[in-house]
Amino acid sequence: MRKTPLLLTLAWRNLWRHRGRTAAILFALALGVWSMVALAALSRGSLESQLKKSIDNLTGHIQLHAPAYRDDPVIEHRLSPPDAPLTEALAHPSIRAWAGRVRVPAVVASERESAGVVLLGIDPEQERKVSFIGSAITSGRYLEASDEPGLLLGRKLAEQLETELGRRVVLMSQDVNNTVADRGFRVVGIFDGEPQAIETGFVFVGRATAQQMLGMGDALSEIVVRADDRNRLEAPLAALRAAAPTLDTEPWSVVEPLLTLTEKVVNVILIVWYAIVFAAMSFGLVNTLLMAVFERTREFGLFQALGMPPRNILGQVLTESVILLGIALALGNVAAWATVRALKNGLDLSAFAEGFEMFGVSPIIYPALTATDVTAANGLVAVLGLVASLYPAWRAARHVPVEALTRV
Repeated sequence: MRKTPLLLTLAWRNLWRHRGRTAAILFALALGVWSMVALAALSRGSLESQLKKSIDNLTGHIQLHAPAYRDDPVIEHRLSPPDAPLTEALAHPSIRAWAGRVRVPAVVASERESAGVVLLGIDPEQERKVSFIGSAITSGRYLEASDEPGLLLGRKLAEQLETELGRRVVLMSQDVNNTVADRGFRVVGIFDGEPQAIETGFVFVGRATAQQMLGMGDALSEIVVRADDRNRLEAPLAALRAAAPTLDTEPWSVVEPLLTLTEKVVNVILIVWYAIVFAAMSFGLVNTLLMAVFERTREFGLFQALGMPPRNILGQVLTESVILLGIALALGNVAAWATVRALKNGLDLSAFAEGFEMFGVSPIIYPALTATDVTAANGLVAVLGLVASLYPAWRAARHVPVEALTRV
C-alpha cells in the first residue's frame, strides 16, 4: 500500500475511534462555519438594502454641482444647464438616465403649521428614471409636467402640517435677488418614503415652476446620473469631468460618505466575528487533536520503532485535521446555504421597524450570499485550521520510540 492511502486510512479510522468526541467537534466546527457565512449573508443583505435605498431615494450614482454647492446648498451656488460637451458626456453608453433638479432650502406652511424642508424642483419624466418618487405616490397622482402648479408632500409631513390631498400650502424660499419668494401650491399627491426623513424633509414641485418662482431662468442646482453599475463608475466619471472640468462631479460614495463608512464598519464587524468564531473553533480543534495524540503515544512509538519516519506521523495527524475541517466546511456551507434559501423572502424584523427606520434600515433583511464572503470564511477556517493543527502534529512526531513504548 502506498504511503498516502495508508496515512488517509489510518487518519480516517483514528477519527472514529471516539465517535462522540469526533461528532462534537464536527458539530462545533460546522456551527462556526455556518455562523460566519450566514452572518455575512445577513450583513451584506442589510447593507445592500441601505445602499440601494439611498441611491434610489435621491442620491443616484453620480452628482454634478457648482463647486461650493455641497458645502453650502443655497441658490447662489447654481449651475448652468448642460452645454453640448456635457450633454454628449451624459449620453455615455454606461449612463442609463440623468435628471436636472432645483434643490434649495424652503419653508412650507399650511393653514395651521409650518415646517422647514428641502424644495426639489424636478422634471417628472426624467426624475422617474433616476429616483424613487415616480413610484412612491400612495394617494393622488404624480406630477404631470415640469411647469404644473401642483406639489407632492410626504405622508408624515402632511400629518405634521395637518393638511391633506387637494388642500393648498405655501412654499417660501430665497430667490436669486436674496428676497423671499413665495407661492401657493395645491397638494396633488402624497408619497411614502424610507427613512421617514424623506417624508418629512422634502417637497416636490415641477422644475420649471420652481425656476420661475425663484427667478433662476433655466439654471439648476444639481444633475443626478444613474449608471449601469454603481461599482463601475470610472468611465462615466472621467467623461463627465472632462466635459465639465469646473463642476464638482462626484460618485455616490463621496456624496454620501456615511454609506461608505457603514460598508467599512460592516467589514470590520465581519472580521471581528470571524476572529472570535475561529478562536473558539481552533481551541476545540487543537484540544481534540491533542487528546488523540496523548491517547496514542504508545501507538506512535510503535510506528516509529517499526520504521515509520516522524514526518509520516506528522502527516497522519494533519490528515486527520484536514478530514475534520473538510467535513465541517461541507456541513457548515450546506447549512448556511439552506438558511439563506429559507430566508429568501426576507427576515422580518418589523417588531423593531420604528427603530430601524430612524437609521434608514429596512425592517426586512434579504440575505445576500456572495462568493467573496464564502471564500473568505472557508479559506480562513481551512488555512488557519491547518496552522492550528501543526502543534498537535509536532507533539506526535517528536516522541522518542523507547520512551513512548515504556510510557504507561
